[in-house]
Amino acid sequence: MIFGMTTRTTHRTTTRTTTRWTAKRRAATIALGVGLASTLILISISTGCGYHRAGNAVELPQNIHSIAIPGFVSHSQTFRIEQLLTDAVVREFNARTQYRVIHDNGDADAVLKATVLSASANPLVYDSTSGRAVSALVTVSVQVTLTDRQGKVIFENPSYLFHDQYEISSNLPSFFQEDSPAVDRLSRDFARTLVANILETY
Repeated sequence: MIFGMTTRTTHRTTTRTTTRWTAKRRAATIALGVGLASTLILISISTGCGYHRAGNAVELPQNIHSIAIPGFVSHSQTFRIEQLLTDAVVREFNARTQYRVIHDNGDADAVLKATVLSASANPLVYDSTSGRAVSALVTVSVQVTLTDRQGKVIFENPSYLFHDQYEISSNLPSFFQEDSPAVDRLSRDFARTLVANILETY
């Protein structure tokens, strides 16, 4: 009699355990399906909002064939920074795109204007022997606007911020004044980043 009761009790316990395990498994499967569906929805939303991954061929509006890039204006005290950045941006547009870059605003389908708000170089690494700064964090803030013939804004950033680390071959205050590979790389990096951001808006 005791043996029979033990068997029935064990059977009920096993049944309840199996039922609970099956319910947990079903809940996990449902949660996985909901998560997968949510992920697919997010992917669909992202790809449907004009997002372009790096490396994709992207273009401005189809009515844009030429872009005027007048010399940048500078509100910074940094020596000839606006000239360096203007030249680099012109070269980048010529190298990366099929747009005709000109200087006369009246003949262009769009005009890119920029004002250098500030440019600074702050020391990051010092030489342990001389105590001289050997690398610096360079930060450039620029106001950028690209408009079409009708004055409609195609791209705008009132405080476009670019910063990167560069090696210093002389004293820090003369970083922007020297014709060094670091200054050339700074202008190229800035132009590459700015042009990519403008193109990838569309």
